[in-house]
Parts: sequence; structure tokens; C-alpha cells
Amino acid sequence: MGAEKIVVGMSGGVDSSVAAALLVEQGHEVVGITLRVWPWREPEDPKKRFGSCCSPETVEDARQVARRLGIPYYLLNHEREFDRAVIANFAGEYLAGRTPSPCVVCNREIKFGTLLRRALAWEAGAVATGHYARITRDPVTNRVLLWRAKDSWKDQSDFLWPLTQTQLAAARFPVGDLTKDEVRAKARAFGLVTADKPESQEICFIPDDDYRAFLRQRAPQAFSPGPIMDRRGTVLGTHGGIAAFTVGQRRGLGLSSDRPLYVVALDAERNAVVVGEGRDLESDRLVATGVNLIPFDRLEGELRAAAKIRHSHSPASATLRPLRADRVEVLFDEPQRAVTPGQSVVFYQGALVVGGGIISRA
Repeated sequence: MGAEKIVVGMSGGVDSSVAAALLVEQGHEVVGITLRVWPWREPEDPKKRFGSCCSPETVEDARQVARRLGIPYYLLNHEREFDRAVIANFAGEYLAGRTPSPCVVCNREIKFGTLLRRALAWEAGAVATGHYARITRDPVTNRVLLWRAKDSWKDQSDFLWPLTQTQLAAARFPVGDLTKDEVRAKARAFGLVTADKPESQEICFIPDDDYRAFLRQRAPQAFSPGPIMDRRGTVLGTHGGIAAFTVGQRRGLGLSSDRPLYVVALDAERNAVVVGEGRDLESDRLVATGVNLIPFDRLEGELRAAAKIRHSHSPASATLRPLRADRVEVLFDEPQRAVTPGQSVVFYQGALVVGGGIISRA
């Protein structure tokens, strides 16, 4: 692939900084962009002030990197688009008793949605990010394929499964073939101010990493009191809102019991938190909706794959069975714990990302 004009989403962190630097080194025409997606507020905890989303420090770090690399840099206001596409979905999912993954929605709708459309309008051919993932093109089918990153600990391919063929064709992941240590070494070699910047693990738009406080302001109706009940419907106590709970949770139930109890389901229709024992968290199957498949358009029959049900989960052997429309049933060889509606299930064959979907029910 020859030199091209590429827009790089610069978060102010080391990964996106090195992504931009590598593209410049390769001879591409690079434009740095930071998306302002949320009104920034200084965290109360000094330890969290190292540069969270949209902070002045984040923007200044990205600007300094761009200056060091000699590339143009712009700060774009995407608050309206982000609110409509990501935050509204985030709140709506909790209201429906599901636990969402906002990064998945952001990648599809913002980074490779509105930003990509803007980049194409600027006559750029691609958008690059600091994601740890890899892409290739199948010489036989001509489809763009998504692969796990070289660094399995940093792999972020499970946040990219919804990308369409058009989006993947315009995506660039320059650090996907590097480990995190190699990325930091590159940053030092390039003389970037972000080389030793600590990583941020929280959701970018959640102040102080407190999603419950955020939701109380955004969707207070998600904190209407309701019953805590067992699987037979016996009321054991009350809760202060289903948005404060997730499947698999044990602490904070406020129940007195002679055995450990866990959240096994959230019933939005009855505004109920359903609890049970550890064995009640085991599921041998799930149904996924909104399924996107990458090497092919649809499942023509059953397919063997490994299915990952959360970012920290080790993919488990399973059989994928096509249902109607964009739905797939996943049958695990061995039961999996705490299958959580709203989270992504991602399908792999080795390092290849076959696709994924949103867990509808266990």
C-alpha cells in the first residue's frame, strides 16, 4: 500500500501517539485529531488527574505530539454526536436491565462512523487509532479480516467486532503488531511526551469512574426501588435501582443469608433483581443479536468457534447456530459463568475474529 492521507484519532495517550508517529515514519500524510466528546471536569482524586478524556492535559499532550511529528492537529467538538450515539445507548441499556459496553458503540458510531465520514470529506482515505488489533485482506474473497493483536494482554479486537467491511477497509491499527513495552520504547525513541504516561482504565466519560453517580443524573428513573427476589419469585429484600447491579455481583445486596447469593438476572419489566446461588450463574448457551460477521456475510450452518463473553474472559469452545435475521445461538462445550445481557460475545477461530454480537439472554 502506497502513501495515503490518514486521520489519526489522538487520545493523548501513548498508543495513539505512537500510531501517528509510525504512520509519519512510513511516509503517510497524517492529520491528528482529538475528539471532544464530553465536557471535562477535574476529578476530585488527584491520582486521577493524569489526563482523562477531554481534559486540558490530554489535549495538550496530543498537541505536543503532533508538533513533535510536524503534523497538523485539530480539536473537534463531537459532544452532540457522542451523546446521541453512545451515552443515550449507555443509559438506555441500564434502564432495560442490561450491562452495556460503550467502547464498542463508540468505535462503530464515532471513531469509524462520524470521524471516518469527516475524514473522507477531507479527502483522507483512512482513520487510524491506537487500538491493539490487526487487519489484512483475504486475497481469495477480497474481504478485510480482523485479527487479534500480537500482544495478547493488550488485545482490543473484541471492541471492534461491529465494524463493517467498509469501516475495516478504512481502518488502520499501526500498533497491532507491537507489544505494549515495544510501543513505549518506540515513544521514547520518537521523543514523545506521552512515552511514560500511565494508562486510563475507566470509561472515558464517567467522572471519577463512578458510573452509578453518572446514571443518577442522566437516567434517575433507573434507580427506582424494587424487589430483590429468588428464582421462584420469593421477595427477599428491596433494592435502590437495577442500574446499580450486574449479573454475577455478590457484594452490596444487603441480604442476610446462610449461603452466598449472587445476582443471576435483572428483570426490567418487574424492576426486580433476581438472586441465586453460584451454580445458577452457569449457562451452557446464549442468544446474541445484532450479529456482525467479518470473513463472510452470514452463517449458512453451524460453525465451530471460541466465544468470548467479556473482555477479561478466555474464549470458550462453542458451536454457533444461525437463527433468523441477525441472531445467533451460541452453545458452549462447557457451561460459562455470569453470561451478562448487554455485553458483547465475540467469536474467534484462532487469532481470526469471526464476528460478534450483543448478548440478549442466557
